[in-house]
Amino acid sequence: MPHQLGVTIRATVAPGRAADLREWLVQTGRRGMAEIPFDFAHLRGVHFARLFLFEDAVDLDGQPIPASLVYMSEVDAPLRRHLAELVDVAGEGIDLAFGHCEGYPRPGARRRIRIRWLRRHLVSASAVYVNTVGRGLEQIRQEAKLRGELQDYLDRTGHEWSADTPERVRTDIQTYVAGRPDLAWAIKPPARPSLVWRAREAVHLVGVPLVVLLLLPLLLVALPAWAGLLRLSERRDVPDAERPTPEHVRALASCEDFVTQNPFAAIGLFKSGLLRRTTARGVLFAIDYAVRHVYNHNDLAGVKTIHFARWVPLDGWRRMVFASNYDGSLESYMDDFIDRLGWGLNAVFSNGQGYPRTRWLLFGGAQYEQDFKYYLRRHQVPVVAWYSAYPTLTAHNIENNARIRAGLCGDLMPAETEQWLSLL
Repeated sequence: MPHQLGVTIRATVAPGRAADLREWLVQTGRRGMAEIPFDFAHLRGVHFARLFLFEDAVDLDGQPIPASLVYMSEVDAPLRRHLAELVDVAGEGIDLAFGHCEGYPRPGARRRIRIRWLRRHLVSASAVYVNTVGRGLEQIRQEAKLRGELQDYLDRTGHEWSADTPERVRTDIQTYVAGRPDLAWAIKPPARPSLVWRAREAVHLVGVPLVVLLLLPLLLVALPAWAGLLRLSERRDVPDAERPTPEHVRALASCEDFVTQNPFAAIGLFKSGLLRRTTARGVLFAIDYAVRHVYNHNDLAGVKTIHFARWVPLDGWRRMVFASNYDGSLESYMDDFIDRLGWGLNAVFSNGQGYPRTRWLLFGGAQYEQDFKYYLRRHQVPVVAWYSAYPTLTAHNIENNARIRAGLCGDLMPAETEQWLSLL
């Protein structure tokens, strides 16, 4: 069973090509990315994928940042397979997309040259959240099929299930699944990610706290000075409470609420100065540890509607993009974050220019609900070209399907058996 990756490829748009690219992305979004020219439905392990445009911008020092095209996907490892299939399977679409960008190989260029170009334009994320680490695309699809088959079996005519005990019903279901060659896999627990990957994660799990412990005397000495400087910086902050323009809101709304899930992408400038950028690096380091080892099964600090999320610094830590795939409407998504994870939002995004005023990094900020929502909307980028491998499944559906499979194995107490049957 593979682990999951957040792949980000970014390239500068060639001068004079941004308008053409913008229109091409709109047309691509209307056609969808499941079939030709991208054919993502036939790429192995791709959960979600998107293409979107960052328009020309200017940093806080007045330096221009040219427009760029960004490709993001959430995919089962290994990376080398995904990059190869972007060329071998999705090559026509990739050529059309990045053909608008500087330095992309000429038409007909060799496969290895195009793969090398994509690899050179990879951008590393500071933190990647995966709803359930190790739950691959094939497993998600298989377990959705299993649920459908079991529901059909229980709905069959000629058997009065209410006359049977829960234990008898479960035994009958287990016998039915074991007798179906196409479902017999469900009797076994899913495979785990590779031993090498698990060993590396174990080293990270133990190693990071040990390093922090060794550095603790220095951190404790630096903490009062950092806290004081941070509070002075917060007092000087100038929040931006401007409403997003109606045109921008309409552009965003045109990309939302077509299926069960939605894509989200937002970009903003970090506040100037070493203090804020160092703080942002430290916070993202802590988030990376948390999402790898604590919030790695169906729960991001109480928010259970997110399939994937990532934080990606750009332009030498002048900007950061946050991207996610979530269930439901944007309004409910923002409310979940505010109600359950407001302190976490503040820790990260208060280092961004124009964020609602915070106190001691964690307080205030997102608690100013309307200003926070305006801030997110202003920085949100339309994602017009987006692909989902399972557009009808929420994160809750996927977790329930996994629990149904797990309940086929092992011994259950009577109450547990009744609870398991209720999932069906």
